[in-house]
Amino acid sequence: MLQSRPTLTASNAQQLKAAAFKQQLPRAVRSCPQVPRCQAAPEESQQVSRRQVMQLCSIAGAFTILPQSAVAAAKGPPGFNAAKDTQDSYQFVYPFGWQEVSVDGTDVVYKDIIEPLESASVTISKTDKASVTEFGNPLEVAQQLTNEVLTPRSQQAKVLGVNKREIDGRTYYEFEFATKANTYIRHALAVVTVGNGKFYTLTTGSNENRWSKMKERLVEVVKSFQVSERFTG
Repeated sequence: MLQSRPTLTASNAQQLKAAAFKQQLPRAVRSCPQVPRCQAAPEESQQVSRRQVMQLCSIAGAFTILPQSAVAAAKGPPGFNAAKDTQDSYQFVYPFGWQEVSVDGTDVVYKDIIEPLESASVTISKTDKASVTEFGNPLEVAQQLTNEVLTPRSQQAKVLGVNKREIDGRTYYEFEFATKANTYIRHALAVVTVGNGKFYTLTTGSNENRWSKMKERLVEVVKSFQVSERFTG
């Protein structure tokens, strides 16, 4: 469970600090393209069967479903598949049934082809920082990434909570946030860290209407994300 913390009060000093923080971010992170998000289906269309939806998705071809994952699949906990990238030295798990899709600007994306807002994506960019702590505290980093990188300009965003964890001497910032579009609200979780001269961001989420059902699984995705200097075996 992510720990809730109060939102920082907007002030001139903080705005200047935010601008400075954005300049510190790797250029690829500042200009990172958003993972395409489909609008939630209207109520009258929710009567369509799952089989019909799958057929429509395959015909529409909104995403390119990869026949074989570029990230090696491994055995995960019950209900999950594990993804392990030995080249970029990260690993995480994602819910069983999600498929890898091709999205420009991301290292890997897995998503539920039926529920358009349910996905997990990883983006990577180069950095000269040695630790994520050099970008600021968890709340500062969460607010800047949520407002400047992870949310389309046409949507409203709010950070709901932040957390900090350490594994094998590496610091990870986790945060929870929500983005509001005209027709839906996406409830999301993210985790960021630095290693191997790279800035890693994993983001996952779901429609707010399905949050209570998906929350535990999405938390598992974020908690499972780890970066290593080198994988063995």
